[in-house]
Amino acid sequence: MSASEDDTPLMKTNGKPGPAPDKGPNDVKMEDATDTNGHVDPGISIRFGPVKSEDTEMDDAGSDALAGKRKSRASVDQKKSYAELESSEEEDQPLSKRRRTSVKHEDPETDDDVPLAANGRKLPKASETAIGEESDSDVPINKKLTSEKKKIQQKGEKAAETSRKQGPAKTTAKSAASTTNGRKKQANGIKKESDDEKAPAKKPAAKKVKAEPKPPAKKGKATPVKEESAEPDEGEEEEYRWWEDPTKGDGTVKWNTLEHNGLVFPPDYEPLPQNVKLKYDGVPVTLAPEAEEVAGFYGTMLNSTQHVENPTFCKNFFMDFKDILKKTGGAKDSKGNKVDIKDFSKCDFQPIFAYYEGQRNEKRHLPPAEKKRLKAEKDVEEAPYQYCVWDGRKQKVGNFRVEPPSLFRGRGEHPKTGRVKTRVQPEQITINIGKHAPVPVPPEGHRWKEVKHDQEGTWLAMWQENINGNYKYVMLAANSDVKGQSDFRKFEKARELKHYIDKIRKDYQKNLKNELMVERQKATAVYLIDQFALRAGNEKGEDEAETVGCCSLKYENVALKPPNKVIFDFLGKDSIRFYDEVEVDNQVFKNLKIFKKAPKKNGDEIFDRLTTSALNKHLSNYMPGLTAKVFRTYNASHTMATLLRDMKAEGTVIEKVKAYNDANRKVAILCNHKRTVAASHAGQMEKMSERIKGMRYQKWRLKQMMLDLDSSLKKKKGAAFFEIDEDIDQEWIKEHQAFLVEEQRQKIQKKFEKDNEKLASEGEKEMKASELEERLKAAKEMEKKFAKENKTGKVEAEGKGPTVDKFETSITKIDQRVETMSVQAQDKEDNKEVALGTSKINYIDPRLTAVFTKKFNVPIEKFFSKSLREKFEWAIKSVDGDWEF
Repeated sequence: MSASEDDTPLMKTNGKPGPAPDKGPNDVKMEDATDTNGHVDPGISIRFGPVKSEDTEMDDAGSDALAGKRKSRASVDQKKSYAELESSEEEDQPLSKRRRTSVKHEDPETDDDVPLAANGRKLPKASETAIGEESDSDVPINKKLTSEKKKIQQKGEKAAETSRKQGPAKTTAKSAASTTNGRKKQANGIKKESDDEKAPAKKPAAKKVKAEPKPPAKKGKATPVKEESAEPDEGEEEEYRWWEDPTKGDGTVKWNTLEHNGLVFPPDYEPLPQNVKLKYDGVPVTLAPEAEEVAGFYGTMLNSTQHVENPTFCKNFFMDFKDILKKTGGAKDSKGNKVDIKDFSKCDFQPIFAYYEGQRNEKRHLPPAEKKRLKAEKDVEEAPYQYCVWDGRKQKVGNFRVEPPSLFRGRGEHPKTGRVKTRVQPEQITINIGKHAPVPVPPEGHRWKEVKHDQEGTWLAMWQENINGNYKYVMLAANSDVKGQSDFRKFEKARELKHYIDKIRKDYQKNLKNELMVERQKATAVYLIDQFALRAGNEKGEDEAETVGCCSLKYENVALKPPNKVIFDFLGKDSIRFYDEVEVDNQVFKNLKIFKKAPKKNGDEIFDRLTTSALNKHLSNYMPGLTAKVFRTYNASHTMATLLRDMKAEGTVIEKVKAYNDANRKVAILCNHKRTVAASHAGQMEKMSERIKGMRYQKWRLKQMMLDLDSSLKKKKGAAFFEIDEDIDQEWIKEHQAFLVEEQRQKIQKKFEKDNEKLASEGEKEMKASELEERLKAAKEMEKKFAKENKTGKVEAEGKGPTVDKFETSITKIDQRVETMSVQAQDKEDNKEVALGTSKINYIDPRLTAVFTKKFNVPIEKFFSKSLREKFEWAIKSVDGDWEF
């Protein structure tokens, strides 16, 4: 097999140039493969059961024979060397015409025609090519919205073409600040945070900056921040509108002065009482404190069935538990004899669970006054760590607590779930602080790993966790200036894309037929990312979760159903399964078929000539700093902007809010924002249904009370008006009445306890139990009343001064409540798989929500909670009702 054979998948027949796989023997040019005039509209999504082999596209009949002659790209022997071009002049030639010479290895980003999985080196790890993490996965596109999606796309493309004709796209200093090309390399060797500041960082490799030695201090003691700057006089300080300051967010120095007090460490482990022990084969065993603590991690979770019944979780836990037992001297029985713990099924954690469950119950049943006191004490202890001083301004710190040791849970089907997250020590933590600021004092007997003065970093402290080797950062809170600037740059970058989207789409449609395999793979990948909101994806190591994205799709993740349906089935972000069947452009279907040609098999990559970094490098040629993730933000914001522009929100505030939510739902569906249906969803829906049914029953009782006052109403209004709904039978009525009586008892009980707590806090004598008994008589009277109604079939009028008019008013109010709750229930059901919050918070420019509230006079509180209003203060204050995305 020659090297050239392996690099000509577009035109090959047993090693010789020949017709394309999908054409007749006389058609040898790939550009004739299909006619773009006949391609289907992308975006149609059909969601049903799992993939069935009989429905999928099968490889050609002779694939087995061909596979025997050629090795798979992903499984080829690592010792095999590939040839590289002697001259870059050949880069634009078709693969079948290139010359090859032998070399030891090739660069996957520069030698695009070398299969990446077979070039003698592994693909970059996720941490090396990270483009940032987002908080959503993907949902199938609703078929009935496909035509609307295409119209919105066409409007955006037309607007982009018009904007370029009018002149070059203008970008603000802040949007330009997020440009990645030509960014200055950081001196401390730590990877700069992405816009969402969640991308993993590389391990610090530069020369360490040693902190000046500090005398040991008592644990928990903090270096106080100077009062003059830490707590400025709010009456004297003017509002800082950083979004109007063009000097901020330029991508270089983030701060000039920085002071903070470090971190709050979790308390030391408190050993279990002597009578509480792990049992092994029925025998209580004594463990070293370190091993006992780990046993407690599992013991406290026995009621978390989704974890303790997960074989992977239990296997990983027991593996780490045995290692810790080995290091700490193992387990012993009451006589001091060694007990060899080697069978997980013989371990009984129930005594540990019972102890910790008792502790939890005690805390839950503490008097509110005591809970309030404990919280106040905790707030006082943590107060010095909650704020830092950033360039002389007091800023809130987001996550100043070091996470305690525990068992790693992960999300989805993470392969490391159940592993022990070890306790983080100060010796693992690097502090970032101003040169002239006092360094926080570590806990007594400890020291920091390192102290840095990285003015280009926005982190205050960092450490590497032991499970996945990821770096954890202490950052500023979401409502801080720095975080706001990060969000601002993110949405400005998406806003900038609107000037280039038409050219990008035209180019990838054209390059779907490119003779160069690498160009065709790039075009197909960008098409899938743009049209179906697939995440870019990165290659994972052997010990990482097998999650994939577009660039790392494997052979088995994509099934083809002629004429143009593609089934995606893989573990996406957070190890959550992504299953979707979509209709694609005819040429995209043909390309995927080519990319899956033999000798490829399960485990081989479909896009074997492409990495996330190479794809993003390609996209940056269109626009500085453009990466695959920007398409999600652009498509969501542009779609919402288009819908809002044509919206006629009228009526009450509730009706206007519904109009906004309807638009938000369309964005979530069209842009594939999905969430897993909550386990509690069915129960919540049943509860809402019961509440609605209960209100209809109450309405019937009010009508019966009207008849009790005036029996002639039955003739005036008709007998049908007073009949009970068909789904409300006598058995349900009795159950509901019992529920109402018990609900009344609980309300009286809680009110009594609250009144007593208030008396106690004021130093007065508490009420006796006899007072509670007196109050509970009301519930007993209700029970007797219901029993009488069931026996006589008559409902007596109740309340102060009952009249027919009052009852009719009450019935009208109940009707309104039933209608409102019915709409809420329908919305809840419609949204069970649609992540409206994901769209609104992470992908729709918050300025669009602010525009809606100002344009239609709706309180911003209807859409953003207090914390979100603080987070998006820049968006709310920087636009008016006429702002355009």
